[in-house]
Amino acid sequence: MKQQKVIISQNIRKALDEAVAACSHDRLLVLVDETTLKACWPLVCQCPSMHDAQLITIGCTDTHKTLDTLSFVWSEMQRLGATRHSLMVNLGGGMVTDLGGFAASTFKRGIAYINIPTTLLSMVDASVGGKTGINFGGLKNEIGVFNNACCVILDTEFLHTMDRENILSGYAEMLKHGLISTKERWSQLVCFSPVTSHITSEMVADNVSVKQHIVTEDPTEHGIRKALNLGHTAGHAFESLALERQPILHGYAVAYGLIVELYLCCVKTGFPTDIMRQTVAFIKENYGRMAITCDDYPRLIELMHHDKKNVGNTINFTLLGHVGDIRIDQTATEDEIKEALDFYREC
Repeated sequence: MKQQKVIISQNIRKALDEAVAACSHDRLLVLVDETTLKACWPLVCQCPSMHDAQLITIGCTDTHKTLDTLSFVWSEMQRLGATRHSLMVNLGGGMVTDLGGFAASTFKRGIAYINIPTTLLSMVDASVGGKTGINFGGLKNEIGVFNNACCVILDTEFLHTMDRENILSGYAEMLKHGLISTKERWSQLVCFSPVTSHITSEMVADNVSVKQHIVTEDPTEHGIRKALNLGHTAGHAFESLALERQPILHGYAVAYGLIVELYLCCVKTGFPTDIMRQTVAFIKENYGRMAITCDDYPRLIELMHHDKKNVGNTINFTLLGHVGDIRIDQTATEDEIKEALDFYREC
């Protein structure tokens, strides 16, 4: 898989013009959703490189990360005359960069694309690392490919367009990166208020460096890249269950998944209880809780069985022995998972 260039931008217009110029192309397509069309496209539309760009607009939120939307994007690319030498710019949050990256990776067997993440979640997670895809059959990111963008441009100017909930959604992934890296990074994150304080480009760059280091070592998730799934086995189950009821933001689901999986860390791999409780207190204070009952346990466990890390009928987790002490390919029985879900409800 080709190397991915990550640009920490202080001038989004200059960075975009240079990135587009570096990618030879015959046509330029820009994928936006209805929100980024209004809030983010005006920040870049006057760039010289954008003068001949052709827009493709899709619905916003994860409910549109579907095969129907993907088919629409392919049809628009075809209608606009895109060739295998065309270039796609994905301007949006994780839904746009995931779906747009997949559309670009498969159209005419693959065209080049650039990601410009406009949410904190997509800056620190979705847009970096080459994972693309869509939801399918009620399951998160069920269909997709690994394929790096030519470059990813990170600019915190876009964060000024975001509301509190979306800032918190991205911050959950930052917290996860802290847990899998160093105690110092984790401590800084749990002592910071993402709602009342400004997230700087330096914070974003430092956080993204954790993911970059891991995905460079393991691009297609055969080993250590599974560290990035901390909180996600349970988190994706929460998110898929919510899609059946009232959708929640991805980062909120990850935060709830971290509570479940940090409990398993304490029980199964000796993770320090004080660090677990401090992290759980931070999550409860900022993210609240998704209401579940014991009656939801069978469905949540069923959804965990669909996790892509699983082998056979065993549910796999990424757990920690301590901050930064990563234990991939860990298993838990259904009784242990139910115990962890009890802790989530009662903590």
